[in-house]
Amino acid sequence: MTPPVLRVRGLRKTFTLHTVDGRTVVSLDGVDLDVAAGEHVALAGPSGAGKSSLLRCVYRSYLPDAGSVELATADGSVELTALPDRALARLRGRDLGYVSQFLSAPPRTGPLQVVAAAARRRGLGRAEALDAAATALRRLALEEALWDVDCGVLSGGERQRINLAAGTVRPPRLLLLDEPVSALDPANRERALALVESLTAAGVAVLAVFHDAEAMHRLADRVAELDGGRIRCEGSAAEVLGVAA
Repeated sequence: MTPPVLRVRGLRKTFTLHTVDGRTVVSLDGVDLDVAAGEHVALAGPSGAGKSSLLRCVYRSYLPDAGSVELATADGSVELTALPDRALARLRGRDLGYVSQFLSAPPRTGPLQVVAAAARRRGLGRAEALDAAATALRRLALEEALWDVDCGVLSGGERQRINLAAGTVRPPRLLLLDEPVSALDPANRERALALVESLTAAGVAVLAVFHDAEAMHRLADRVAELDGGRIRCEGSAAEVLGVAA
């Protein structure tokens, strides 16, 4: 049996509140989860259940308090929680991607350069990266007249499409998605969902958080429902969420 691309075991994350009593809030409380190549796993659950915290611990924006996060790469399995920062940065460029709701771009940088920079980090040469970036932006229908405009002046939906283009250009081995279509109008949302849908056919492992059940029914091979920092149940979207309307 092929080992999973992502293997999470016993993941725990707490936060200390900056209040008088310094209370501790448990965000993740012993999460176990696998994601295979070509599999889309969606995280469901109420606000505060730990969905985004799980993505950030996998990406290591958060350092977990306990547990392991193993990523299968071409060079073998890597334990992300113990990886030095420089090695992690190289891995993020090649094998691990993260698309959030919000675009973080350098000042005075246009969409074409943002997406091309992501393609360069994934191993493409300069000319190839620019071609791949143009293809990614066209697929998400970002007007070519905006490609050299400072990303900071673009709309929320435009920035979200740039973010998705950068995350999916020459897709990594594992892609984490945190509400990637929340600001999109229906036509652009459909383009974005079709793009995400195509990733698993290309063998990409996807771990995602979506606002709406419709996207999970359409995209997810498996849904993991979190509650109180633990995975309460796993199954198909129909089994976990109920039959789609």
